[in-house]
Amino acid sequence: MTEVPELPDETAGPPTRELAEIPAVEVITRAAVMLMSAAAEKLGLGDDDPDESPHRDLDEARRLIEALAGLLKGSVQYLGLHAGPLRDGLKGLQLAFRESSAAPEEPGKGPGEWFTGPVW
Repeated sequence: MTEVPELPDETAGPPTRELAEIPAVEVITRAAVMLMSAAAEKLGLGDDDPDESPHRDLDEARRLIEALAGLLKGSVQYLGLHAGPLRDGLKGLQLAFRESSAAPEEPGKGPGEWFTGPVW
């Protein structure tokens, strides 16, 4: 007879933080990192050859980059020392998108550039 494994006791682990206890800058930063990671995957950057990645989807990547750019534009004054690295990450994704596109948009028209200005 096969034994059914017991599910872990959720109360046995470390206590989870209540959302109200998490500082806004941490919530914003976590959201930005999630958007960046998802965009990188949709650009195929997690694979050796991005052009052959089964996860590559430039339309989805565009949406994620746009959302990231809007989040950073709207919250930059609250991010403090996190702002620079997040902006650098966004710029890297925008450049990767431009390089991945068969017909790149003109500067200022790429994903997120409405919020950030042209990316070179």
